[in-house]
Amino acid sequence: MALQIYISGKFYDKENAKISVYDHGLLYGDGVFEGMRSYSGKVFRMKEHIDRLYESANAICLSIPMSKADMEAAVYETLTKNGLIDAYIRLVVTRGAGSLGLDPNQTSDPQIIIIADSIKLYPAEFYDKGLKIVTASTIRNHPAAFSPRVKSLNYLNNIMAKIEGLRAGCIEAVMLNHKGEVAECTGDNIFIVKHGVLMTPPKDAGILEGITRNAILDLAKSHGITAFEQTMTRHDLYVADECFLTGSAAEVIPVVDIDGRTISGGKVGPITEKLIAAFKELVRK
Repeated sequence: MALQIYISGKFYDKENAKISVYDHGLLYGDGVFEGMRSYSGKVFRMKEHIDRLYESANAICLSIPMSKADMEAAVYETLTKNGLIDAYIRLVVTRGAGSLGLDPNQTSDPQIIIIADSIKLYPAEFYDKGLKIVTASTIRNHPAAFSPRVKSLNYLNNIMAKIEGLRAGCIEAVMLNHKGEVAECTGDNIFIVKHGVLMTPPKDAGILEGITRNAILDLAKSHGITAFEQTMTRHDLYVADECFLTGSAAEVIPVVDIDGRTISGGKVGPITEKLIAAFKELVRK
């Protein structure tokens, strides 16, 4: 059976799932999105994802023509329609079709798109042996220009940093903010462990506050691991005892090398292993 894509109340085969080329989501990256995971048929932290979607839309003056409850129901309908229980879900809301100008008042009919499919963001061996990452010269967008807490369709900032990482032979890269502080990676939040303490950059470092990031902070607390938000520089990464990344698509993945500096002896650290196991248990509950 062909993959079924939800578009504004109807389902279409993947090959026939289309929106207007005049949609401002395509023309200008004008829209918002969420990436979610379902485990055993249950979407992980659905409420937090939906709340963030609507907050992002509100921040860019985009009215979503569907209630939160109906949006949640549409996500589960899409999973059911495709016979999926363990899946990655991409939820997109565009500004809608309009003129070739920037004026959002000239647009109409915002499109709600839900894609449910399988995903393997990183090869399996990286979860066992860890990633090598580099620092990108492309910095995170200045928070005074556009809030990094809005998960918008315009991801060119992240893509340019991703290209730098790929050209350096790495599939992920660290992004710094305008102050030279560690912000996040191109698609994931970053954590380090130092002397048994778990740390991650604060929201005002210019990060997207990840749902999985917050889940790890909760798990650390419940497992007796001291954890807090901490402003960091590259030096903090280089001298860390452990490092790992988090994201809805990536889940929790260890890092063993940053800019040529070996982390945790080139192996997955004990606290990282503990939190990976705890996260797997959490999502399967």
